[in-house]
Amino acid sequence: MRSCGITSPDVYRQSSDVRVALADRVLHYEITETYVNRGGRVGEADFMFPLPKGAAFQDLKLSINGEMVSGETMSADRARQIYEDIVRRQRDPALLEWMGYGLLRARIFPIAPGEVKKVVVRFQTVAEREGDALRIDYFRGLRTNQVASRYPEGRVSFTLSYPNDPMYGTAYSPTHSIYEDRYASNDYNAGPSDSDHFASSYRGSMRRFEVRDANGEVTLLIPIRRSTSAAISLLANAPGNDDGFALITISPPAVRPRAVPRDVTFVLDVSGSMSGQKIEQARAAGKQLLRTLSSMDRFRLIDFSSDVRTFRDGFSYATSENIRAAERYLDDLEAQGSTNISGALDEALSAPTQSGRLPIILFLTDGQPTVGERDATVIANSVAKQRGGRRLFTFGVGADLNVSLIEQLALEGRGTASFVRPDESVERAVGIVASRLTSPLVTDVRVRADGVRLRKMHPGGPVDIFAGEDLVLLARYDGSGDAIIRVDGQTTNGPVSWATRVRFPDRSRENPFVARLWATQRVGYLSAEKRKNGGSREIDDEIRDLGERFGIPTEFSSYLVVEPGMNRVQQQLGRRADMNQVVATAGGTGRAAPAAAPVQFEAAKAASAQRAATSVAAADSAVGALSDARMKRAGTYTFVLRDGVWTDVQYKGSGPVLRVKPFSDAYFRIIELQPDLRDAFSVGERAIVAGRSMAIELSPSGVEQLSDRDQAMLRDRW
Repeated sequence: MRSCGITSPDVYRQSSDVRVALADRVLHYEITETYVNRGGRVGEADFMFPLPKGAAFQDLKLSINGEMVSGETMSADRARQIYEDIVRRQRDPALLEWMGYGLLRARIFPIAPGEVKKVVVRFQTVAEREGDALRIDYFRGLRTNQVASRYPEGRVSFTLSYPNDPMYGTAYSPTHSIYEDRYASNDYNAGPSDSDHFASSYRGSMRRFEVRDANGEVTLLIPIRRSTSAAISLLANAPGNDDGFALITISPPAVRPRAVPRDVTFVLDVSGSMSGQKIEQARAAGKQLLRTLSSMDRFRLIDFSSDVRTFRDGFSYATSENIRAAERYLDDLEAQGSTNISGALDEALSAPTQSGRLPIILFLTDGQPTVGERDATVIANSVAKQRGGRRLFTFGVGADLNVSLIEQLALEGRGTASFVRPDESVERAVGIVASRLTSPLVTDVRVRADGVRLRKMHPGGPVDIFAGEDLVLLARYDGSGDAIIRVDGQTTNGPVSWATRVRFPDRSRENPFVARLWATQRVGYLSAEKRKNGGSREIDDEIRDLGERFGIPTEFSSYLVVEPGMNRVQQQLGRRADMNQVVATAGGTGRAAPAAAPVQFEAAKAASAQRAATSVAAADSAVGALSDARMKRAGTYTFVLRDGVWTDVQYKGSGPVLRVKPFSDAYFRIIELQPDLRDAFSVGERAIVAGRSMAIELSPSGVEQLSDRDQAMLRDRW
């Protein structure tokens, strides 16, 4: 399939810009690929392009002398003959071939040294519905000479636009971090045309969402909201030989209930260790918190060192006068004395709660309890007994604190624990949480399923939904088939109950990111449980198994990425880095721990971020995902580059290995027999993928046809 052996590793993809517009349930895709030749000889761009299921290809355009020129449809044999004839004469063709199973292959030649080429691919597909949401998918095409390239694959952007209509909710991505850019246009065109790549009959304001780093598989959901109920969607992944994985997204209805008045308490450590920049940032955080209050809210300020003091006795309404007085109180705070954590928490829990108001406590400290009760377990148990319906959010500043106490207070209090390094902003950490807590819409939310059993759900227990947010739950499920997801909660207008009918598959390789997201959150909760109770063999084994199975760096599993020129070290360590050896990790984050930050602090910080991760991007960030080009994830697989071969971290070097030539009949037959391998094969032309008791190696010397024996081995051992 190569053209005269001219493919050059110096031709690399500089950028990939994906634009998707929704109009009348049809998704219009336009992908602009930009290639550049950094070498000294003429080269060819050659890449695989997987189309979404059911997509209708429209056209491909190539930049020739600064103009975008369209191609034409003809027989595959005739197209390839013309392409190779033009290549021999070194003109400007582009060949797009159908490779089967939703794959296109694009080949562009010649690309002269220093030259930049652009290719535009357009297609349409009907937006699939997932429960009460529309689903949008995109998977970036693979360069067939990707492994040989000495250059990075360039930036990838993804933009989704859809009408600003009440029937559509706010887009959410379980795979990437997304950003909304609201804009209005009386002449915005949402579908394709020759004069403007995105022109349509839709006229009106639009909502636009951007994924700025869209590497890997991108999935977005647009809730389809109804005026009286929530939008509930399910993404499921079912390996078939074990319980399935479920990601449940709940978007509140477009009609907002009456806001819940809050009683907000800010508890601030002003002991001597908070002096300097920390106390300045804490004052600023307190002021920022005050600015988030509405006129119906009440607040308390509690500061503590050796003693415990309060701004006023009891709660104050958030009037302009009271807020100004509270800001002056914050300005007068001085850092001195010891750390009376138990006394401060007792004071925060002493004020009675009032029906119809949501009590929230934000607790900030940088130290260990040194005055009053000093046993962290006793303090946590006391808070658990007194808490009632209060939500407790904790902030641990610096490394010299009891991380287990900070963690347990938040877990017991149905809040979050935030850990702030000495070089990070206290104000920002508090501000992020405070801004999220401005308007609770539904409290005490519980989710269950009729027809299947949900287990190991994260977050567990009742939770709250705040304005501008969706609730994302991750769980394992036992059973399959049609089921009803039911959501119950409380609002100021009384109890609410929503339900939707979904189908939990018995076996499905779709949505592999759901399994990894669940595993990431599970590791975070297990790590916190271990710090609380000292751990056990069962917890350690589960953390270890999750780390190795899903490619999550933990205290028991890490990845050693060897820098260029260090091959001798790699040889000494062996071809496979020991997955059970922690290599220069900080509590499982995969990074060297700063000298001022003990492992326990870094471990708790990573675990807290893991418990909050609801997208693959957040999960990667939580565990300190390596940005090195020699580690990749594809679907449920994690690969490291060893001697030029992308090697599945699950590969143990035992069992039979089936060697297959990339893009051969055998290659596509395997994808047909085992569709989940399409993701794994996307990493490159040299790869080893581990199965149950065998492995598949992609190699230029592999077989081109599968024998009956090969197919039997795949059936029995994969």
